[in-house]
Amino acid sequence: MTVLVFGGSSQIGHYLLPLLTARDEPVVAVSRAANTLLQGVTWLNGWLPDAVPAIDDISAIFSFGPLNGFADWLGAARLPHAPRVVAVSSMSAETKRTSDVATERDLSQLIRDSEAALAAACARHGSAWTVLRPTLIYGAGRDKSLTPIARRAMRLKVFPLPAARGMRQPVHAQDLAQAALAALDNPAAAGRILAIGGGERLTVGEMFARVRRSLPVATLPVPLPAWLLRVARGSVASLRGPLSRLETDLVADNTEMTRWLGVQPRPFRPDAECWRS
Repeated sequence: MTVLVFGGSSQIGHYLLPLLTARDEPVVAVSRAANTLLQGVTWLNGWLPDAVPAIDDISAIFSFGPLNGFADWLGAARLPHAPRVVAVSSMSAETKRTSDVATERDLSQLIRDSEAALAAACARHGSAWTVLRPTLIYGAGRDKSLTPIARRAMRLKVFPLPAARGMRQPVHAQDLAQAALAALDNPAAAGRILAIGGGERLTVGEMFARVRRSLPVATLPVPLPAWLLRVARGSVASLRGPLSRLETDLVADNTEMTRWLGVQPRPFRPDAECWRS
């Protein structure tokens, strides 16, 4: 039987694929760009939802890409062996539900609709499923949140430090990969949407300060006072959502995830390797 992975070239896939190959199970990864460096993985060119090659005898499926495309494919796919399904969603399903920005509220609704579509498709296939809702993900230099900030700071030798009090709970991609594998192996996790954050909550300001301290080059700290952030939020429409969230707590309660999966995510202690691809 075959384990199928969508998003194998993502930061979560970077850590999950070696765990899967160590189990001596056939692994097939579908990606727009094949990676031939990892032995034990068959890479197939394709993309969701309508350009996935035919794959036989699938026993398990992992999805680390956009959930709506995966749910669309899952609803139309022929899966006679009722594979176990583990998919990564996003805490934005909840944290952006009441955003002041309409596009963010729409994104939250899309995520929740996609989760529901996934559950419905799995019910039709007779497949057990688990959805993980992570907070901000970091660790493999492939995220679109902290890594661009870190790399820009290394290039320009300056690091902006906003005066923000919202709480954050970054989760390392390796911990998320371990949680995904635990969900595969634990039947009690089936039919659950589990929030997962890192092992520590800290303010936005402290999170950025730790990123700065982790960089391999010296950078000039540039404090951004609260009044400046308020002016920017009111003046630049595209910044309204991101800047408003600086004062919002974006965290997860790991209680249920730890109960069912037994994973204890690490605290936020980044090093320079976190920002290298």
